Amino acid sequence: MWSVCKKELRQFFSSLTGYIAIVVFLLVNGLVLFVFEDNIFDFGYASLDKFFQLAPWILLLLIPAITMRSFAEEFRTGTWEILQTRPLTRGQVIAGKYLGSLIVVLIALLPTLIYIVSIQRLSAGEGLDMGAAAGSYIGLFFLAAVFTAISICCSSFTSNAVVAFIAGLIGCALVYYGFNAISRLPALANGPDYYVEMLGIDFHYRSISRGLIDSRDIVYFLSVIILFFAITNRNLLKR
Repeated sequence: MWSVCKKELRQFFSSLTGYIAIVVFLLVNGLVLFVFEDNIFDFGYASLDKFFQLAPWILLLLIPAITMRSFAEEFRTGTWEILQTRPLTRGQVIAGKYLGSLIVVLIALLPTLIYIVSIQRLSAGEGLDMGAAAGSYIGLFFLAAVFTAISICCSSFTSNAVVAFIAGLIGCALVYYGFNAISRLPALANGPDYYVEMLGIDFHYRSISRGLIDSRDIVYFLSVIILFFAITNRNLLKR
């Protein structure tokens, strides 16, 4: 499993594309937070709410770009057959590729901790609510973990990396915000809308971002990850 994980990391950072993806993610977040209109200086008080509202949408683009070659490239180049001859189970291959991609995402998120230090230094009062900030980062981690599982799954459907990217983008967007959008339909008002919204990632991400770690949210994220692991495993079994 770890050999597959290291292979994924080498593959991602062996080209300039990997570094560009991370730099663009950090650059967009930095510009929106500190430079563009309605930035944190215009906001008037220390808060990272805008970052945690924006980050999921940027991750919708970043994570499919990271994972699109995971299985698609193996199928296209014919190395999947070679990989099957190794003393690895399908579960270990999936876990290795998943961990490799998730580590890349965490590397992209790690420099954003500078935002906390910067805002704390610039604030004239008590500064950030560290409990809410910690909860939001935990929520962002689970969000990234689910997006990675979905995108890896989409990559296992095709041998075309571009198709895998588009499928991963659409899949993540649907699971993240699709149920929220459906819950707003007038036909579901006053009752079912709440339960439909609970099926989406956005509901549980916002719940954790308040700083309250609820076991139901953790179980939800883990269940979605396991579900897409199972779908990926079934796709590989067919091959």
